[in-house]
Amino acid sequence: MSLETQIMDQMKDAMKAKDEAALRGLRAVKAEIIKAKTEPGANGQINEEGELKLLQKLVKQRKDSLEIFEKQNREDLAKKEREEIAIIEKFLPKQFSEAELKEAVAKIIAETGASSPADMGKVMGVATKQLAGKTDGKAISAAVKELLAK
Repeated sequence: MSLETQIMDQMKDAMKAKDEAALRGLRAVKAEIIKAKTEPGANGQINEEGELKLLQKLVKQRKDSLEIFEKQNREDLAKKEREEIAIIEKFLPKQFSEAELKEAVAKIIAETGASSPADMGKVMGVATKQLAGKTDGKAISAAVKELLAK
């Protein structure tokens, strides 16, 4: 079942249950899917990889907003962002824990033969491809920096 179909089904359920938070998050995903389908070269279609990138982008935007709202002590807005993140993350594959991420990055470092922070670009190129959808780029970058600094 496509992501768009899943979103539509859950939107119906959210409407029936009068779940505003779920509806807000699902509408955001639906809007992004429609936008992605109308982009030049998409031909009205979006593949699984495109869906994954779209969901990750939405979660990243909300996490960035959440960080700002928490710094400004806007708990009302931060709560909305947390709710939407929880809804959108249901459609993403299981995310890596910090330990799993470090283990995967260490394996990639060994494969690429990287030995110093100067090799970070080489490692990041491979890591972002292999770990796509399982964690965000910021976490990958932090793990690579930490492991290469040792």
